[in-house]
Amino acid sequence: MVKYEPAPGEEDSVAVALANTLRRGPAGEVDHLAPARSVEGWVAEHRLATQPLRFSESDVGRLTELRAAVRELFTAAIEGSAPDSAALVTVNGATAEAPGAAQLRWGSPSLRSEWQSTVPDTVDAVLACIASDAIDVLCGPRGTSLRQCAAHGCIRFFLREHGRRQWCSNVCGDRVRAARHYQRRRDQA
Repeated sequence: MVKYEPAPGEEDSVAVALANTLRRGPAGEVDHLAPARSVEGWVAEHRLATQPLRFSESDVGRLTELRAAVRELFTAAIEGSAPDSAALVTVNGATAEAPGAAQLRWGSPSLRSEWQSTVPDTVDAVLACIASDAIDVLCGPRGTSLRQCAAHGCIRFFLREHGRRQWCSNVCGDRVRAARHYQRRRDQA
């Protein structure tokens, strides 16, 4: 799996991390979940199962469909528009596939809630965990900090930690600043 600089919030939100597995590179869109091996690595990296899971082609299709739905809901929330109803059906359906409950985790420096499936270590549980996190991002306090990268051509999301942050990564920020610099020099010439 190709490594890239995670956007702010990916470490706290598996839904943001999933949404950002689709990126735009110099050669066009890059899907970090293709092939199935990458999906299995991504799931392990984000500790969504306690044992390795095998993803069939159908399972990968369900995960990419969930990613598209999460991206649709995030975009609608940022733009203040209504999402496609199919995105709501997909996310709500994923949470219903693997019943679960919130579990309290007691730790320093703060308490946190984690969603736990009643059928752990299944593809359904992975999808339900991601969908549950997407709902939590949209409806919880993190929803007000959800942003889409302002760099031209970037399609990644992030949770803004600083009031002035506009980009998902230093790479995007540097690219925008360099473009502005070259444009100013061109205008002066």
